[in-house]
Amino acid sequence: MEQPQARFTMESHAGELRLPIHRPSVSAGHRASGRHSRTRTHLIAKAETARRVRGRIETIFDWCIARGERTVNENPASRGPLIKGLPRQPRSQDHHEALPYSQIGAFMLDLRGREGMAALALEFTILTAARTGEVLKAKWAEIDTDRTVWSVPAEHMKGRREHRVPLSLAALTVLERARHAGKGSEFMFPNTGRGGPLSNMAMLKMMERMGRPELTTHGFRSTFRDWAAEQTAFPSEVAEAALAHAIGDKTEAAYRRGDMFEKRRRLMQQWSTFCISERTERDKVVSLQGR
Repeated sequence: MEQPQARFTMESHAGELRLPIHRPSVSAGHRASGRHSRTRTHLIAKAETARRVRGRIETIFDWCIARGERTVNENPASRGPLIKGLPRQPRSQDHHEALPYSQIGAFMLDLRGREGMAALALEFTILTAARTGEVLKAKWAEIDTDRTVWSVPAEHMKGRREHRVPLSLAALTVLERARHAGKGSEFMFPNTGRGGPLSNMAMLKMMERMGRPELTTHGFRSTFRDWAAEQTAFPSEVAEAALAHAIGDKTEAAYRRGDMFEKRRRLMQQWSTFCISERTERDKVVSLQGR
């Protein structure tokens, strides 16, 4: 339970499930019907979060039972009793909420005005269209400042293959700020308070503070992909390569020769220029009306 995400979900949602988790000695009397009613309501409203929290609470009660610190062997957080009578939940579509690319300029303007390592990590993630884990695990040894390339090790990649990321001028500026704030850490975006990398919740919490809790970090990859398809003339395989997606055999061969790397460099520079534009949707409407 020491993992940051597990702790965050327990602190944020366990109270709503009305299951007593803070005392190791728990009697069966806590299993009141009213508490079950509230729990079922929460299971329906926030199904995925509730499933994770219930599983973690169940583990805690199992631990208490195994140590003899619970007088009744029945686990009140077990799946069976809680889900009886609940409507079937729809199958997850693994959807990541994405910001429309027309709003990225205003979002980045707000983000660049905020302090802290999480803000820098989020800005770098967006500018490079990288995955969250790749950024959080990134170390300074992976950066070639002379060639302006970030070489992500294969073990950090979803496809288990090294991925070279061309760094735009804006991304390099973020790294300069991060190096100054990192106080000598080997990680590009360290947790300056406790050492090691940032928590995987840090960027999500930053978006919550920005008033955009519906967004996900991964969703910005979709924002980038939509922009590349609708606002540039780059072939789709260049954008797919920038996202480190699996690509066809011929494109794979070109990728390895390095042809596409320079195309990706131009694509990512255009993306960063678009991102740091301060013109918002409203600005564009006003401009059009003034013509």
